Amino acid sequence: MKILNQFEPLMIEEIEGLCETSSHHSHTYYELVYINSGKGVHYLNDDTIPYQDGDLFLVAPGEFHSFEMEDMTHFTYIKFTEAYFESKKHLAPDEFKIGSPEILMEMKWLKEVKICIKEPCNHILKSTINNLVVYSKHKNISNSPIAYYQILSIFGMIKEIIKDRGEGLFKQELNFEKLISFIHENIYNRDKLSVKAVSLCFNISPTYFSNYFKRHFNISYQEYLDTYRVALIEKRLEIGGLKLKQIAEEFGFTDVSHLSKTFKKIKGKSPKDHIKETVNSN
Repeated sequence: MKILNQFEPLMIEEIEGLCETSSHHSHTYYELVYINSGKGVHYLNDDTIPYQDGDLFLVAPGEFHSFEMEDMTHFTYIKFTEAYFESKKHLAPDEFKIGSPEILMEMKWLKEVKICIKEPCNHILKSTINNLVVYSKHKNISNSPIAYYQILSIFGMIKEIIKDRGEGLFKQELNFEKLISFIHENIYNRDKLSVKAVSLCFNISPTYFSNYFKRHFNISYQEYLDTYRVALIEKRLEIGGLKLKQIAEEFGFTDVSHLSKTFKKIKGKSPKDHIKETVNSN
């Protein structure tokens, strides 16, 4: 078995054995887990899902999972970083311009069930997994178009399952522009901007969302919300005509004290001090 360095964009790993429970863990890469043989239980975030031969599981960065094995189990892990598909966009067919593998890996409902791939695709999937394992023993699969298209075929099967279930591919595709637009449109409605609500809107798991935001924006989700709210509040204060209590209610703060604490955390001064500075500067 060939195990590539974990920092490679793509690696294939096979594990076969029997232990009572694997350790509950998370990681920073995406992971497809294929069950060649065996049975047991897969724990993913808050879900408990039985597994058996031919099952496929998707695990995104930041999610926690482990396996409890009832029988000797043969796993194949296909692990890839975000950079893997990003670097091969020029090879991607039009079918994957929308509904990219990363988006599929983040879809919440695909985590709450085991992916049962039926005939004849189950045989194709098994052959594809075997092809990748054999190929990885002889070639550097990270740079191989052959391996890339084999992996895309797996995601093609997943898209067929979504289509057969009548599910939308996603409610909204998660990307910078749409996410920021959604936040700005709903900045006055705290309920719509909770991690749970945003995750539901973009059809990804809540456990993944915070990790995704920090990795892509280099700032925590809560810090971004606080910074944007304070920027808008600054404008309200500079225009004048509104009391702090009215502004606190507008932005969903529990009271003026809550607003003042957030404002000071971001700006290093209280709203009242900011008003005084604005008046003096004029």
